[in-house]
Amino acid sequence: MPGGRVWPTHGGVLVTEPDFVPIVPRRITQLADLVGASRVARVTTVAQRLLERVGPRTLWHVNSTATGGGVAEMLHALLGYVVDLGVETRWVVIDADGDFFALTKRLHNRLHGAPTGHGFDDADRSLFDAVSARNADTLVAAVRPGDMVVLHDPQTAGLAPALVKHGATVVWRCHIGIDRQTPVSLDAWDFLRADILPAQAHVFSRATYRPDFLPAATTAVIPPSIDPFAIKHQELDAPTVIAILQAAGLLVGKPDCPPVYAARDGSSAVVVRGAEVVADELPRPGVPLAAQVSRWDRLKDMAGVMKAFAEHVVPSGPGYLILAGPQINGVADDPEGAEVYNECLTAWRELPLDARRRVMLANLPMADVDENAVMVNALQRYATVVVQKSLAEGFGLTVAEAMFKRRPVVGSRVGGIADQIVDGTGFLVEPTDHAAFGAAVRWLLDDPVRAAAMGEAARQHVCQNYLADTQLLRWMDLTGALFS
Repeated sequence: MPGGRVWPTHGGVLVTEPDFVPIVPRRITQLADLVGASRVARVTTVAQRLLERVGPRTLWHVNSTATGGGVAEMLHALLGYVVDLGVETRWVVIDADGDFFALTKRLHNRLHGAPTGHGFDDADRSLFDAVSARNADTLVAAVRPGDMVVLHDPQTAGLAPALVKHGATVVWRCHIGIDRQTPVSLDAWDFLRADILPAQAHVFSRATYRPDFLPAATTAVIPPSIDPFAIKHQELDAPTVIAILQAAGLLVGKPDCPPVYAARDGSSAVVVRGAEVVADELPRPGVPLAAQVSRWDRLKDMAGVMKAFAEHVVPSGPGYLILAGPQINGVADDPEGAEVYNECLTAWRELPLDARRRVMLANLPMADVDENAVMVNALQRYATVVVQKSLAEGFGLTVAEAMFKRRPVVGSRVGGIADQIVDGTGFLVEPTDHAAFGAAVRWLLDDPVRAAAMGEAARQHVCQNYLADTQLLRWMDLTGALFS
């Protein structure tokens, strides 16, 4: 248990210890090569001044999973920098089961305006409150009055009232949302209203995501960031990229060199697991490729990507499409993954034969998260163009991840995707405009020189706007305001 703390008792009964996620410190100075020494110095100076003001408080972050999603990936990096800056920090994952995650997945979808599943009834309320109360008891026993607690997304919203009552400063951080509220999204917000209102601050990725019942004065806008030093982003040369994809079963042939990458401890690791691949044939090394990498989620519209590729890319030239997601039982808080994957498999089987032979589905193994990350890395680096044709998107950091690797992106003009792709870095299309999507993909597949130039501009845009120092400064601004 962190710091050797002795957890208190309630009525003589020892309270369950929180499920802590280890935080590995990350040197903030390593960002200097990408953002410049002056930006790093600013973060360090602001952090020192803030620590002098707020005193010895602990910063807590609470979410639903330690692996398998964008929030978890971001926290591993961001909290490492926070620890390096001298802040006592804890990361806790809530204790919940499949029924609870099925409910919160429905909340997730409906907050995006997707009318999937039914509305919310008394049984849903009872389940949400019971799981929240159990987790709140655990946190209240561990958190000191005066500590700051950041709760991430709907899964943790029910903890806010008890923590505020306990004397903590609570921030509810929502990574999802919709630009224009609908009756479906408003129904989901109504479910969460009483839980999130007591929080002293509310953080969104875009200003338009804030529901009207939350005061503007308590709301901050903090876009997320990527970790350029994660295994998902480490530099790989072209032969190693091909070797990793061949070892994973995503390209035809056997590796000519070892499929190696740098593990977290600096040692060399080797890709040994293969992906679960559905394909009539595999592409050869060197064949143009479009790739979408995301969870198996209806809002990612993978079936729509296949249809658009088959109708508007296949007839006009060469190229393959790969849709890659995590192993369908590998993400604890996403119970719909298997169902959505099976829907994609059915849609793949219904494609015309000439199109189906150029489309692949891949479940990337999750047994080793580092191996999974390097497969994603190699796939994005190999792809001529990365696509993200979401129907709705909270932010969609997979876009910035691909852009950082110098890849142009064709994405839907929804949510945070529209913030990330600017002129000269890729193309934005309406999410249901299959012809425009296909035309953009075809243009990039056919002109690799101009695609490479757009990729260079994309990387510069990400370094300027979506690395950790910019996010940390916004969090420090908010913290300073809360403890002023």
